[in-house]
Amino acid sequence: MNAPLSIGAEEYLSWLTVERGRSSNTIAAYRRDLLGWERWLGTAGADPDAVRADDLERYLEFARSEGKSAATVTRSLASLRGLFRFLYDEGAIAADPTADLQSPRLARRLPKALGEDQTLTLLNSVTGIGPLDFRDRALLEVLYGTGARISEVVGLSLADLQSDDGLVRVFGKGSKERLVPLGRPAREALGAWLSPLGRPLVAPERWAHRDDAEAVFLNTRGGRLSRQGAWGILKRHAERVGLSDQVSPHVLRHSCASHMLAHGADIRVVQELLGHVSIATTQLYTRLSSEHLRGAYESAHPRAQRNRDK
Repeated sequence: MNAPLSIGAEEYLSWLTVERGRSSNTIAAYRRDLLGWERWLGTAGADPDAVRADDLERYLEFARSEGKSAATVTRSLASLRGLFRFLYDEGAIAADPTADLQSPRLARRLPKALGEDQTLTLLNSVTGIGPLDFRDRALLEVLYGTGARISEVVGLSLADLQSDDGLVRVFGKGSKERLVPLGRPAREALGAWLSPLGRPLVAPERWAHRDDAEAVFLNTRGGRLSRQGAWGILKRHAERVGLSDQVSPHVLRHSCASHMLAHGADIRVVQELLGHVSIATTQLYTRLSSEHLRGAYESAHPRAQRNRDK
């Protein structure tokens, strides 16, 4: 059960959910940020009905002293900005105390990606012929083949796959819909999972929820596979082939994008495939691809080797 927040904060989260279509994961992150803020308010002697900019600065300094990363502190500030802007627009407060606060600038980090050989090793690690082996193989192939987020893949329903042109319908952030192609390995893996030897053997005699009956990927109890469950599957197979320290929930998504760009894909196509709103986000992968290209050149070209040895 969610910890209670102030009325204004709860109304803000409801507005984000209903009016802005934010995902449950996003709402949960905002709730954690606002809960941390309100807990601090209760111990810091600040007036919750008359918050000032210096109160927020004290809270951010407290968060840093607790060992929170710069990215976490910046995200917390973004959550508070949204809350106070909402309260101001609703007429609940006379002024927005975050208006003059400066956000710390963060260096944009390159997303992690596996090498192509490492990716194939991971994908080929599922070798069994049981229904859960079929499920795991299909899950990994779809994650890498589409570049979709884990939350998007576990959110797939059977109707999203029913396309004669090899496309799958994905619902991204803010419930935005996009169509992404399925390559042959992903289609074959899905076919095995959806065959009589796969999903039907995991499906229960009676569905607990209507949504479970429509889910592409099921857990061992016959319910829709959760994001955490999918991450656990990915982690388990990564550990089996010695890649656990290089795997994160988004690793196959990042690998898909990086490998496509390394093989000459147009950046706009990759942007559309991943569902990035801004091309700047996709451009991070071009930098990653360029660094990979430079590394390969320096390790293989005789002139580059000669210059490096000097």
